[in-house]
Amino acid sequence: CRRLRFYCTSISKQKQATRQSHITLEFCFEVETMPVDLLNPTPAVEARTHKLKRLVQGPNSFFMDIKCPGCFQITTVFSHAQTVVLCGNCNIMLCQPTGGRAKLTEGCSYRKKVD
Repeated sequence: CRRLRFYCTSISKQKQATRQSHITLEFCFEVETMPVDLLNPTPAVEARTHKLKRLVQGPNSFFMDIKCPGCFQITTVFSHAQTVVLCGNCNIMLCQPTGGRAKLTEGCSYRKKVD
């Protein structure tokens, strides 16, 4: 704790004299650490936050290669596709749109595109 002294000057109207009185105040400062490190968030926390409120802004969408379960042909599809995507060879439905990300058909495998 630190003690600070303040000097108060008051002028009395009757005596027109200046008086100084000492006031001693005590201030106690305790430094506490935050429970969350805001500059180094974990990848799990970073993935849950909104795309504009991340430490570095970035989109949630990506392109992916989907492998057809019937003929094993690879098709490039946007992760948030808004139309039904069919295989070019065997006409099997690879994914169907939902409100956000496209839902893959059961048996299809995918990987994110690097480029």
